[in-house]
Amino acid sequence: MSTPSEAFARIRANFLANTAGFTEDQLAEDVVVEMPFAAPGRPNRIEGRREFLEFAAAGRAGLPLRIDDCRNVVIHQTTDPEVIVVEYELAATVTTTGVSAAAPFIAVLRVRNGRVAHWREYQNPAALALATGQP
Repeated sequence: MSTPSEAFARIRANFLANTAGFTEDQLAEDVVVEMPFAAPGRPNRIEGRREFLEFAAAGRAGLPLRIDDCRNVVIHQTTDPEVIVVEYELAATVTTTGVSAAAPFIAVLRVRNGRVAHWREYQNPAALALATGQP
């Protein structure tokens, strides 16, 4: 069984391997992924493992990035043993343009029965678009 900190360590390893942040075996079937500050026209809540993996695959295909680093990681424990709050920064290069940039993130991660049951990620989509040269 995976703790929230162990789950994030695997997510970070996936980032650094330039694979999907989440793999099917990491997610609960009824996972909820929330992005409260999603860019206009993008969903801010996705329910279900299959739905999220399809959404994430389409997003990766539309933005060819190479993750160069996942740094400045700070994990905050909570009073709930299933939940952590993680601060981190992703540094990446857009492979089609060579533009490199970094962006900070905060995520609330809940692990239940060894799988990610809830992921709420806070990011600044306008800053990300500007940094990567994307519309």
